[in-house]
Amino acid sequence: MKVLITGAKGQLGRALIASAPAGCVVHPVDVDECDLADASAIVAVLREVSPELVINAAAYTAVDRAESDEEAARAINAKAVATLASVHDGKLVHVSTDFVFDGMSSRAYLPDDSRNPLSAYGRTKAEGEDHLRNTDILVRTAWVYTAGGANFVRTMLRLMAAKPALDVVADQIGAPTWAPGLAATIWGLVEKQASGSFHHSDAGVASWYDFAVAIQEEAITLGLLDEAIPITPIPTSAYPTPAVRPAFSLLDCSKTRALLDDGHTHWRVNLRRMLEEEADFD
Repeated sequence: MKVLITGAKGQLGRALIASAPAGCVVHPVDVDECDLADASAIVAVLREVSPELVINAAAYTAVDRAESDEEAARAINAKAVATLASVHDGKLVHVSTDFVFDGMSSRAYLPDDSRNPLSAYGRTKAEGEDHLRNTDILVRTAWVYTAGGANFVRTMLRLMAAKPALDVVADQIGAPTWAPGLAATIWGLVEKQASGSFHHSDAGVASWYDFAVAIQEEAITLGLLDEAIPITPIPTSAYPTPAVRPAFSLLDCSKTRALLDDGHTHWRVNLRRMLEEEADFD
């Protein structure tokens, strides 16, 4: 099966390529090979590759910048999806975000729950979802990280090594997602010939503060940090940003786990795996 993977140099793209099942001929493209803001470039690469499956792992993810550059975000997060869905005859797997929800739920969000994005990024991602066909697969995720990527974990490691103390937001609640686990879920949904909307994040619940504390504890155990620094929980109001984040964006992944008949690994276990890989890089 020929598979076109967009966003191939990103965290998820690299994980998808590394875990591609036997029998898949992967054609990875990133912005250098196919600028998703250019519809003609998308059409050209689809005609050249003629893939049976497209996995769209690319996105405009500069959440705060999107507030002042919404059309640039829309070009990649929505219009590119419309082009992929209209030109590609086969199945399309599209990766979206918890930011399509407003964070006002009292329980984890189900795949078919109503959306109400609070930010330009969330709006454009929701618009992209609306272009999918009934036969396509939508996978929403959150707080993605992996070894060697640009993410919260590696930012915390750098700051913890350089600063005497840190303040971290404690009133935004969700769950981290290790990119290789997300990739495994996507390939699993493809193998099951699934269609419709699914959620994937690691098991458990955390605030950004909880995540930061765990990063420091695990990193010290693995020798990635020499000593602990004080980490203080702060409210979102003490760290204002251009884009409004959902206060609660936990994703209910039970539909995904039931279909794939697999376990749900706790985020702290996957954090340890990622940091072990970081230690190997060093």
